[in-house]
Amino acid sequence: MRPGIFNPIFYGKRLFQQFAVDTYVKIESSRLDYIRNNQDSLWADLYQGLVDSLHAGELRADAVGIRTVLSTSFIGGPRDMRCWYMDAMALVRKYGKPDIFLTMTCNPNWDEIKNELFPRQSAQDRPDLVTRVFRAKLEVMKKMLLKKEILGKIKAYVYVVEFQKRGLPHAHFLLIMKRKWKLTCPKQYERLICAELPNKRKYPELYKMVTKHMMHGPCGVLNPNCPCTKGRSSCKNHYPGPFAASTSQGKDSYPIYHRRDNGCKEKVRGYELDNWWVVPYNPCLLRAFNYHINVEARSSIKSVKYLFKYVYKGHDRASIAVMESGQTDDKGNIDEIKAYRDVRWVTPLEMMWRIYGFDLSVNYPSVKQLQLHLPDMHMVSFHNRQKIEHFVNKPGADESMLIAYFKANMLHESARNILYRDFSEFFTW
Repeated sequence: MRPGIFNPIFYGKRLFQQFAVDTYVKIESSRLDYIRNNQDSLWADLYQGLVDSLHAGELRADAVGIRTVLSTSFIGGPRDMRCWYMDAMALVRKYGKPDIFLTMTCNPNWDEIKNELFPRQSAQDRPDLVTRVFRAKLEVMKKMLLKKEILGKIKAYVYVVEFQKRGLPHAHFLLIMKRKWKLTCPKQYERLICAELPNKRKYPELYKMVTKHMMHGPCGVLNPNCPCTKGRSSCKNHYPGPFAASTSQGKDSYPIYHRRDNGCKEKVRGYELDNWWVVPYNPCLLRAFNYHINVEARSSIKSVKYLFKYVYKGHDRASIAVMESGQTDDKGNIDEIKAYRDVRWVTPLEMMWRIYGFDLSVNYPSVKQLQLHLPDMHMVSFHNRQKIEHFVNKPGADESMLIAYFKANMLHESARNILYRDFSEFFTW
């Protein structure tokens, strides 16, 4: 957007949305086509498998099986998401379980968005504007969490940006606090998390934000057609929450938050709702950003794997195809690129996010992946026109990180007290 310059793209409304989607589909298709056309530089097999092929009389590498691979370097692919998940679990092993699970959702009614819209436009007409404003808010959120330490000092964190079916972006944060700031008892939960309507007279603006952004439903008996209840006997998110005089440790790692039966009610979406329906939030963050920002304390190690699986579940899928032989075609060949492309669900906001090159996921601190394998079972890459005999006999082909670790233990006495998982902190591969 430049003063004095008319850009017809910004006035296209739904055509602008289609333009954004089509543009990124071309970009992604180009990347996928490159991966497909350069499979010979991506081929990999177990070292022992190549040796077996050599002993079986197969001399050419292109006879080692046909599989079209979607590489780990492709952002958003299943291998990429699995690597992020494994890296996050490595952080849990190193620093302990996450203490706080935080979800922030874009608010299309932010003043920063509404003030920049052209006449007769709504937020959905400007995916570029919504994307950039949400990214700016996300950066401010990170600054408040990491530098201003609103919730305490953070040792490690992960966050993932996702996009709802209706298009609005939202981010999931998992925060691992330093030892002194870890949440270990219900009294600490109450200092950071509130699950009640605030005092309307004392905090009128906060009260307005809570009733606008942080009230669940209504669902259940009040509204059986609500998406979270439809087809079920009760709400899948366990609302309405029970009244409680104080915060306590609940079952399945979910705390029972402090909710008083004080008679405070507010009419929301045509129903009188009380503290039962308040989604847990942090008053400081809600007041600062004016959007739906759910803050939950993780009270048990049981939820860790579920949370990371949920955060790194990958992109939404529009459909799935079930075939008798999995992802194979009539000739038994496996095409991972086709399997990824056939079920992609894309929205204009996600496409603008990817075009701008913004991060989809971030882990801190970074994780170094180490190889782990049985003897002669490490993974090696090779060119399909390369002779197996030349590769197998190539110096270093039978080495790996794990083998080098064993050799270092033989050569250096100081290395013998260091576990393999911590080895990269002291030695370089």
